[in-house]
Amino acid sequence: MKLLVTGAWSDANNQMDGLCALGHEIVFLQQEKDPLPCDPAWPEGVICNGLFLHHPIEAFTNLRYIQLTSAGFDRVPMDAVRARGIEIRNARGVYSVPMAETAVLGALSLYRQAAFFRKNQEARRWEKRRDLLELMGKTVCILGTGSVGTECARRFRAFDCRVLGVNRTVRENPSFDAIYPMERLPEILSEADVVVLTLPLSEQTRHLMNAEAFSHMKHGSIFINIARGALVDTDALISALRSKLSGAALDVIEAEPLPADSPLWEMENVILTPHNSFVGDGNAKRLNDVIFRNLRGEAPI
Repeated sequence: MKLLVTGAWSDANNQMDGLCALGHEIVFLQQEKDPLPCDPAWPEGVICNGLFLHHPIEAFTNLRYIQLTSAGFDRVPMDAVRARGIEIRNARGVYSVPMAETAVLGALSLYRQAAFFRKNQEARRWEKRRDLLELMGKTVCILGTGSVGTECARRFRAFDCRVLGVNRTVRENPSFDAIYPMERLPEILSEADVVVLTLPLSEQTRHLMNAEAFSHMKHGSIFINIARGALVDTDALISALRSKLSGAALDVIEAEPLPADSPLWEMENVILTPHNSFVGDGNAKRLNDVIFRNLRGEAPI
């Protein structure tokens, strides 16, 4: 296959021999926004992330295969991909482990008041707190039961939590205590002490967590978003944090970077990270494995 490979695959330059050994011809583009190093009609396949944000997919007239370095499909013109019958693969499972660890970190940091103790350490102040919470016995609602949601469920169950999943399609998954359809979301939100978003962004899920959804959450519950910022109505979230939620851990925000005048910056019950939860030292190997497995046409693990 004639492959256009971009720098979105950070380890690409170390994997060229392996690609050639599979019989592929390779052209490399470091920055996806830069001019193409070949005629757009040349590639039969691409390994990329946001390539089609900068180069119209219509120009790739011979394209039949797309391998994304991301888990999400929201940076790809999926209507065009489907209409042309282009095979598309994502990086399913590559980033799930660090994202799940970030979700657990957020819950523990809020429950164990990590920010309070860090401030006291900086001030050299020795002060106990008697209002710390445990994860054990809490009910965790995970919206999205795919790879990321499953890794989250495994870790929260290790803390003896009751883990409930909510998903558009309901399939058996032993990592969850139970999985419910989206129609049951208000009911499950009302039971949850911790709510974690791992859903992909689509027109159906945009602002899924709005004022009505937050109204169903328990007083004192916490909210964690490691998925996409646009899943959440930011104004509704801020209102909920001021009235009923005890805290939130947010790795993604509707408007990124978060504007300097956002109230979220100053809220003591909010943990902010800059869309960083996907980073982990095991990502490179997992991504390499996924890309080569897909190119060889092997069934996913």
